[in-house]
Amino acid sequence: MNLASAASAGVNWPSWIVVVAAVLVSGLLLAGPALRSRYPVAWWLLCGFPAVAFRVVQTWRPLMAGCGLAVSRRPALTVVSGLVGKGAAPPQPKVPRHGLVRPTAGGFVLLVRLLPGQVPEDFVKAAPAMAESWQVHVVRVSAWRPGVVRIVVSAADPLADPRVPRQRGPGHLLRVTVGALETGAAWVVDLRRVPHWLIVGATRSGKSTLINALVAGLAPQPVALVGIDCKGGMELSLYEPRLSALATNREQAVRLLTALVDLTLDRMTLCRAAHVRNIWGLLDAERPVPVVVIVDEIAELFLVASRNEKDEAQAAGTALIRLAQLGAALGVFLVVAGQRVGSDLGPGVTALRAQLGGRVCHRVADPGTAEMALGDLNPDALKAAQAITPEQAGTAVLASGDGWERARSHLITEADAEAVAAEYAHLAPVLSELHVHAP
Repeated sequence: MNLASAASAGVNWPSWIVVVAAVLVSGLLLAGPALRSRYPVAWWLLCGFPAVAFRVVQTWRPLMAGCGLAVSRRPALTVVSGLVGKGAAPPQPKVPRHGLVRPTAGGFVLLVRLLPGQVPEDFVKAAPAMAESWQVHVVRVSAWRPGVVRIVVSAADPLADPRVPRQRGPGHLLRVTVGALETGAAWVVDLRRVPHWLIVGATRSGKSTLINALVAGLAPQPVALVGIDCKGGMELSLYEPRLSALATNREQAVRLLTALVDLTLDRMTLCRAAHVRNIWGLLDAERPVPVVVIVDEIAELFLVASRNEKDEAQAAGTALIRLAQLGAALGVFLVVAGQRVGSDLGPGVTALRAQLGGRVCHRVADPGTAEMALGDLNPDALKAAQAITPEQAGTAVLASGDGWERARSHLITEADAEAVAAEYAHLAPVLSELHVHAP
């Protein structure tokens, strides 16, 4: 009797496995839409990633062959196969080997070893075909180390609904989370790592929203914010309670920039006396407050209509270039923004651009501005920026010496920015040397 029961249980055990598996699959299918909406990362790891990983493994060989990334075996082997094997299929071509498909919060990462004669650019060209074959949003390819490329995949467009939480509290000094990257990671502007930035974008492209997010993140921090807005202060006056100084025309801007250059020279003297190479080597009690200079609509500083204006524009450009050259080590950081930035504004703009290592390009009205922002860093980034449509407000291409990515800033309205500036107005340092308004 016991033997019969055991035999019956052994027969029924696989059936129970099938039933449990069916219940689990059915539950996932029924709860899938709600799970995907409320817990997108959990849905991706449980449902989306296994399906896409299986698709990658299944399509790898034909995909490599179709993209011209497979290498044929020696021709002699094909002939021998036909003679010895009596018409048997020739050996399969050799394809690049890939490592484990490792999941991320919204996609996966894959390392691929190149075959002899291949270069990373071969895989960069095949990225669109990979995205189509694997049915994912985008595939980015970059060199990882000699002979190996890194493939980063985003299954869906995380920029459609950025979920990176906004920064709360002061956070790390001069480090602000302003939005989300296309990979799903946080878009962080770290002025200690990349001290100077150029932000370009047409009207309603998201440029002002990005500046709002940056100011909202810096406002709770022990830093001085300085504004230069030659359009009468129409943009940056929103943050005036939190600003240590604000110039609203070019005459004021020249005086303010000159005072900032003097400030950096004083800090240079301080560092030299203390035998340190930058202000971060000073003791906390001796270290001067970091200064973030926000310049809105850079073209207003460089456009000229008379000889006197030409002299002012030249003085402003020279001061900005000196700040960009000296400021990183001395605690002065530049964020330069504009709707249009081109070489037609004068050689000072081109020289300044070379000093701004971080670039953000939203949708622009003319190709010259995108070329000025990204052309000297990465041609692929330039193409991506020119493809941004008016419906993708807030979307931008972020580039630096480390590479480029698509990103989208958090929606920080003017009212939000104004409220943050008022809330932290008491933290605005008083820098008497920057009070340069006309008498």
